[in-house]
Amino acid sequence: MRRLEGKVAVITGGARGQGRSHAVALAGEGASIVIADVPGNIATIPYDMATSEDLQETVRLVEALDARCVAVEADVRDTAQVQQVADRAMAEFGRVDILVANAGVMSAADSTWDLTDDQWADMLDVNLTGVWKICRAIVPHIIAGGRGGAITITGSTGGLRAVAGCTHYNAAKWGGMALMRTLAWELAPHFIRANVVHPTGVNTEMSNNEWFGKWLEEHEDLAWPMRGNRMPVDVIQPEDVSKTIAWLVSDDAKYVTGQEIRVDAGFMLK
Repeated sequence: MRRLEGKVAVITGGARGQGRSHAVALAGEGASIVIADVPGNIATIPYDMATSEDLQETVRLVEALDARCVAVEADVRDTAQVQQVADRAMAEFGRVDILVANAGVMSAADSTWDLTDDQWADMLDVNLTGVWKICRAIVPHIIAGGRGGAITITGSTGGLRAVAGCTHYNAAKWGGMALMRTLAWELAPHFIRANVVHPTGVNTEMSNNEWFGKWLEEHEDLAWPMRGNRMPVDVIQPEDVSKTIAWLVSDDAKYVTGQEIRVDAGFMLK
């Protein structure tokens, strides 16, 4: 029997990258999937966001595994749209067991004091407030199910190490850890677990794009803390993170809660 047979997972940022990989991995373990993402760019984010076509491609990949997948176009910054994700999940499946709060973006500046109001606000709105909003919408349904459950928040080794110019990103990822710990404490009596997974650099559109490559070249003095894993790999693949999440949300990890799991190829050993 597959580890997530009969369960329902909601995944934000599911149109591509890690979110798509997580959807496919959890579907492969038997889960039905609800993915949420928002088509269209954000003014302060210097690379292209996902599209409606990306969202539908994730649906196709999940359905190719003979699993159900529902896609909802929703912006995690928008309370009403986030609530629609929860409502749609319950209307389609009548339950939610797993939440993977994965939606995230990245930008940078020359220093903390060079960040604009809009850069700071957009980063915190997506990478922290958006995580809280999807948790707020989904958690009551997991509690009401009375079957326990699991919440996984996507962190980052970039949020664990001071990286000049990425202060807003670091602050958001640190905030996600605080949110996770509080949820783990509050939800433990319901056998609902909360954890953060910290990947090193992952081969996705968020880091593998023209803007970020150029920024690294032009800001070597700022960027060097981001460079290099202790293991001899430049980046890991989304699937490497997904395998950890599939374990973490399954009953194989039923007593793992309040933890930060690093999938970092030794990055934090430096």
